[in-house]
Amino acid sequence: MDARIRVRAFQWLQELVAAHGDILSWQVLQQGFAFRGQRIYVIGQQGIWKPKALDIPLSIRTSVKSPYGDRFSGEHLLLYSYQGEDPNHRDNRGLREAMRQQVPLVYFHAVAVGQYLAVWPVFIVDDDSANLTFTVAADDAYVAQDPESWPAAAEEDYRRRYITAAVKTRLHQSSFRARVLAAYGEQCAFCRFRHVELLDAAHIIADADAGGEPLVNNGLALCKIHHAAFDRHMVGVSPDYVIQVQQAVLAEEDGPMLKHGIQQLHGQRLFLPRQPMLRPDRDRLAQRYDVFRRAI
Repeated sequence: MDARIRVRAFQWLQELVAAHGDILSWQVLQQGFAFRGQRIYVIGQQGIWKPKALDIPLSIRTSVKSPYGDRFSGEHLLLYSYQGEDPNHRDNRGLREAMRQQVPLVYFHAVAVGQYLAVWPVFIVDDDSANLTFTVAADDAYVAQDPESWPAAAEEDYRRRYITAAVKTRLHQSSFRARVLAAYGEQCAFCRFRHVELLDAAHIIADADAGGEPLVNNGLALCKIHHAAFDRHMVGVSPDYVIQVQQAVLAEEDGPMLKHGIQQLHGQRLFLPRQPMLRPDRDRLAQRYDVFRRAI
């Protein structure tokens, strides 16, 4: 029964992602799913969540304001903190049992308040009672659907580390996008287009060049066409927040998309977040604007 419920939970989450995208709201997740006359909830108020129908936890969660220090290790594995400081707390015992049986779980990572990226399957692969942490590794999606493969998957350590490293990057990107879009009121900073599914978080300076920090003031909320134009230096932003279009592009003659979508941006002021600390960093804009001026 446990395996059937677990597999159905993974399938249900896949259906939610197909319908709502990678980022799932608390309200959507709280609906749960029906299984043989029971309502199964995949997430709860506790970070380590076990539905009544299961003997082993189904999910673990990191919230935006979590008091715990959940983080990734240098070996590309997630370090997930114990519930409290008692190794024998029932939730900690539950994860220890999940490790013993190599039962997969779901990891919910909050990218913003009430918004979660769901990662599955994940497995508990180590227990460090001295530091009050469990080590968690993600695995390939196909493993989640086949209970017979769960114990054997533990032997694929290299694959798990590779997938967990990819999850780390995905969490980084999703968190950056969620925070940048929230800062800009979920609208394009150039044209105020408001369909979230067609908005991106564009970097002013690449993370590697900006010290690797996904800071909101190193980002712009842009619709996809303006993100592409910004990345290709057809459009730039001066350090005083004025949008500039390359002269060669201004001289082109084409249809209404070029005229109204690109050319009319020239000389317009950027739409800015209300909080000054979230507005584009002027030094980074100056660096990017210099590249724009040399581009064509």
